[in-house]
Amino acid sequence: MTFSIAIRCPRTGMFGVAAATSSPAVGSRCLFVRAGVGAVLSQHRTDPRLGPRGLDFLAAGLDAAATIEALVASTPDAKWRQLAVVDRTGGVAFFHGSEHRPIFAAATGAGTVAIGNILADASVCAAEIEAAERLSGEEIGERLLAALEAGLAAGGEVFPLRSAALAIADRLPFPLADLRVDDDPAPIAALRRLWESWRPQMATFTSRAEDPDAGGRATDSLEILAARRSSPRADPAG
Repeated sequence: MTFSIAIRCPRTGMFGVAAATSSPAVGSRCLFVRAGVGAVLSQHRTDPRLGPRGLDFLAAGLDAAATIEALVASTPDAKWRQLAVVDRTGGVAFFHGSEHRPIFAAATGAGTVAIGNILADASVCAAEIEAAERLSGEEIGERLLAALEAGLAAGGEVFPLRSAALAIADRLPFPLADLRVDDDPAPIAALRRLWESWRPQMATFTSRAEDPDAGGRATDSLEILAARRSSPRADPAG
């Protein structure tokens, strides 16, 4: 009931993941990314433990294909799982367990992999990759969102979507972006609005974390509140 994509940007080295599904909280259950290491997608009878485990395998030096092999070997329930991995060189790999039912699919591109299950059309994953590659010169968040939008336009999954998410890892331990829509009748459109709001601010929040003095003294929220209280109010009578 999920379609997703993972990307490594060759220009910046960033990793990004995005997904949409008809169940809640896809961002917390299916998407895993770590700066300088890689990205993992874990879905279909989802086991969220496989995401951090896969990132640890990548951090230990395994490539995407070896990480998929190690993940499958590490769980007795692999037949229920659908997995995808992008490694630090842009290598990609995926896995479909034997208990998957149609329509499930996967597609790959340069540093990109898309997977999906219980899809309305077999072309969904290929549409995601095509959209991501068409915008190869754009920043990774735009590529992720375009991929989800293309997957939806190609049919999406068989049930109405309720949640969508994207996450981006740059060079620090915390994500550059971690945006989630958990209960919305149009979650991809809502995710697009979140991204448009976050996009112009995300570099600022990173710089504040690294050097809070670099941008000068930020106005304290209490000062803002005091200024509002001291400013003259308009006469309600006009």
